[in-house]
Amino acid sequence: MNWNIIYAFLTGPVLWFTFIFFSGGLLIRIALLFRLSLKKDRVVYNHFSFGWGLRSIVQWLIPWASASMRQQPVFAIVAFLFHLSLLTVPLFLSAHILLWDEAFGISLWSLPDVLADGLTLVLIGAAVFLFIRRRVKPEVRILTSSWDYFLLIMTTLPFITGFLAYHQWGPYEVLLILHILSSQILLILIPITKLSHMILFFFTRAFIGFEMGGRRGARSW
Repeated sequence: MNWNIIYAFLTGPVLWFTFIFFSGGLLIRIALLFRLSLKKDRVVYNHFSFGWGLRSIVQWLIPWASASMRQQPVFAIVAFLFHLSLLTVPLFLSAHILLWDEAFGISLWSLPDVLADGLTLVLIGAAVFLFIRRRVKPEVRILTSSWDYFLLIMTTLPFITGFLAYHQWGPYEVLLILHILSSQILLILIPITKLSHMILFFFTRAFIGFEMGGRRGARSW
């Protein structure tokens, strides 16, 4: 099998399709939800408050800042570390920085490889914790579908394959292709699944801030 041809195909037309689908899909999703909110929740806009919206977002980005997170302190810190690693490693991994520069002419600060390795292992460990939690906690298991497990696995797979490929623990060409392919599948899934909360979270928390703070004068956390 000619791995060079597969690599060129995945990092060429498939990559561009993935980025267009990812960015376009998210923009369409946001536009449709915004249009829907104008029809069903227009009253919220009467209480628009940048300050309350920002406070609501920030409070839910800080571990243990909200009452619900303080009630589940272990889950809160694991979820925080999971999302922190999920965002920082793909964006600031040194190998990815080179790809950003080659493809888009964007040069970013890069993580030291040791730190990126550590964050990758943190994410994998956090994913295992979240998987087990869904299995053993009845109140979580009853709300979990097979699709939720699939999304968790697909979110973790690019990190597992990337880690193995970087350390060359296994067939490098196969692992590299699996890393690229799983990453692209993940990006395609984001706009059309609940993974879109990576963007929609900010709008949801802001709206809750408008409603609770701007309208009722009460904290939403």
